[in-house]
Amino acid sequence: MNVIEAENLTYHYRRTNAVRGLNLTVPEGSVFALLGPNGAGKTTTIKMLMNLLRPDAGQARVLGVSSTLLGPREFERIGYVSENQDLPLWMTVDRFADFGRALHPTWDRDLELKLRRQFDLPGRRPLEHLSRGMTMKAALLAALSFRPKLLVLDEPFSGLDPLARDEFTRGLLEASTEGDWTILVSTHDIEEVERLCDWVGMIERGPMRIAESTESLLSRYRRVEAVNVPSFNNIVPDEWLDFERADGAVKFADRRYVAGQSETAYASAFGGAPVQVRPMTLREIFIAEARSSRALGKEVK
Repeated sequence: MNVIEAENLTYHYRRTNAVRGLNLTVPEGSVFALLGPNGAGKTTTIKMLMNLLRPDAGQARVLGVSSTLLGPREFERIGYVSENQDLPLWMTVDRFADFGRALHPTWDRDLELKLRRQFDLPGRRPLEHLSRGMTMKAALLAALSFRPKLLVLDEPFSGLDPLARDEFTRGLLEASTEGDWTILVSTHDIEEVERLCDWVGMIERGPMRIAESTESLLSRYRRVEAVNVPSFNNIVPDEWLDFERADGAVKFADRRYVAGQSETAYASAFGGAPVQVRPMTLREIFIAEARSSRALGKEVK
């Protein structure tokens, strides 16, 4: 079962294509990272999925319901944390938890207390007197304690220092073992989600460039370097990204790597020159794809 299914989602801000022809599938039980640079359309996508914006075209279903029909009944099963979220800052952490407990019949008091200890949240301190990191932890506490079926995090790491990011991520990882929820997190902070997500989608205002399991993604990308290349026919396959050639050396990212077969193709292309092949991190894959997307956009223009 898929918790989120979107087809051809499109939204315009005046003459700007914020999101265009986006297809997205988020499997149940997954931790899905929606990656993209600032301005890529991640927040707009989230807002369409959460019925905060109505798509100009396309449609989406969230928890089996059309996104344009999401209401109080559905939001009782959806936790939401955003970098720009409006919180009752005058409330203390204790009162904020009491407020959430009164709203959600499924609130788990034991989970709440466990998260409060883990996040080291000061119960009597108003939210407005907390650090940015502590405020985000309080928001996460409220979003997790009622055990939602879907947790949506929109740029949750923005503005957090490295320690706060690590504590937030560790808290999310540990809390994820407490329930059967699905998590959709949009971010440009790739390092934080690399240890968190098991599905990845990459977006840059247009159709999704990538949408697959992290395991599949990491298995098919490789960084390739060849030295002392005697000859090259200058025909660069589409699957070779971020291609560079200088002083007899060739470097690129191969997004269609197949063990054994690809090495044979490299040897043939580079006249038997020595070739090094190594796995790529999620961050390296993201950068290679982003550069390719921008280069393609310049060519189209």
